[in-house]
Amino acid sequence: MYSSLDQAAQAIIAMGRRLDDRGLAAATSGNHSARLADGRIAITVSGRHKGRLTPQDVMVVDAEGRALAEQRPSAETLLHTLLYQQYPHVHAVLHVHSVAGTSLTRHLSEHGDIVLRGYEMLKAFPGISTHETAVRVPVFENSQDIPALAAGVTRRLQDRPPVPAFLIRAHGAYAWGKDLDEAERVLEALEYLLLCELEAARLGGSNR
Repeated sequence: MYSSLDQAAQAIIAMGRRLDDRGLAAATSGNHSARLADGRIAITVSGRHKGRLTPQDVMVVDAEGRALAEQRPSAETLLHTLLYQQYPHVHAVLHVHSVAGTSLTRHLSEHGDIVLRGYEMLKAFPGISTHETAVRVPVFENSQDIPALAAGVTRRLQDRPPVPAFLIRAHGAYAWGKDLDEAERVLEALEYLLLCELEAARLGGSNR
């Protein structure tokens, strides 16, 4: 955890630039956050390009997602705070709009999750030490009703073993970890695996 907003802001700014370099921060999409030592959440301000953040583009909200500054936080703040509430070990959440995740979820059947099976890259996820496993990544229907979406995410994550990511159909991916570095590793691995699934589907096969 970070002891001050300034420390968290600098880390989030650097993360935003790295994700932008990978093509994961188109326009003003996505939002990133980190938990502070006092329990508040540092989160990106709404409508800012994540590859061009400044310290003024990161603000604080309380544990319930209420703004503690005059700026407006991301519209999806509740999707961050629910993860901090549900998983005490989580101290960073990253959200991006990736081409692979958006494309795959648009073509899945309704209520279909993405199952990643047999990939060596699965070992990048916390707690996985072998490729001989399968990870089910939940896919949620997109909605502008964020409180309702957050409630649905909370219910489903309570009903299944912890997974360090979820997808929103035709929207993007959320990934989290014990710190920003772990959340980045999960997100990078997820993006790689989604690209593999997308290529497999293009070639006429899939691990799902």
